[in-house]
Amino acid sequence: MSWKGFTKAVSRATTSVMQSTGAIDKTVDREFEEEERRYRSLENKVEKLHKEAKGYLDAVRAMTLAQQRIAETVNNFYEDGAPLGYAGMQYKTAVEQMDEEARTELDTNYRTTVLDPLGKFIAVFPDFNEAIKRRQKKLLDYDRLRSQARKLVEKPSDDPGKLPRAESEANAAREVYESLNRQLVTEIPKLVDLRVPYIDPSFEALVKSQLVFNEAAFYKLDAIKTAFPGNGGLEHGIDRQVEDVLQQMRDLTICGSGN
Repeated sequence: MSWKGFTKAVSRATTSVMQSTGAIDKTVDREFEEEERRYRSLENKVEKLHKEAKGYLDAVRAMTLAQQRIAETVNNFYEDGAPLGYAGMQYKTAVEQMDEEARTELDTNYRTTVLDPLGKFIAVFPDFNEAIKRRQKKLLDYDRLRSQARKLVEKPSDDPGKLPRAESEANAAREVYESLNRQLVTEIPKLVDLRVPYIDPSFEALVKSQLVFNEAAFYKLDAIKTAFPGNGGLEHGIDRQVEDVLQQMRDLTICGSGN
C-alpha cells in the first residue's frame, strides 16, 4: 500500500470511529441497505447451495468406492461354485458399473448442469463485493469532508478561501459516492433476479441427475436378488436368514438383559 493509500485508510478508519461516537454525522441510505441485505442473502444461499451440491457428488463417489471395497471383501468369502458365489460376482460387477457411471455420466452431467452454472453465478460476487467496499470508502470520504465544511460554516476560518475549497471537495466526494450508489442500487436487483434463470434449471437438473443415477443403481442391484437361494429372493430369503441370526443372538447370554 502506498503512503497516500495508507493515509486514506487511516482517515476512513478514524471517520468510522467518530461516527460510532456521534462526533460525525453518518449518511443513511435505506434503499441501498435493503438491496445490500437482499444481495447478502442471495450470496450466502448460492454459495451454500454450491458447496452442498459439490458435497453430494463427492459423497456419491465415496459411496461407490465403498461399495467396491465391500464387494471385494464379500467376494473373498466365497470359493468357486459356492451357493452365493455367483451373487457375489454379480454384486461386484454391479457396483463396478455404478462407480463407472458415477465417474463418467453422473460427474459430467452434474458438473455441466449444476455445479458449473452455480460456479459462474458465484464468480460475479467478488466484483459486487469490491464495488460495495468502494462505495463505503467513498461514503466515508464524503461524510468526513461534509463535516469539515460544516464546521467551517459554524466557525469561519481566517482564510476566506478555505470554506469554498472544503465545500467543493465535499460536493465532488458526494458526486462520486452517489454515482457508485446509483449503480449498485440499479445492478443488485438485476443480479438477484438472475437467480431464476440460474437456480431453477440447476435445481431441476440436480433432481433429474439423482433420479437417473439412483434408478440405474436400483435396477442393477434388484437384478441380483434372483441369484440368492429360495423363491422369495432378497425380500423373503435374506430377511428370513437375517432374522434367524438375530434370534440366535438374542438367545445368547451376551445379548441378555445385562444382569
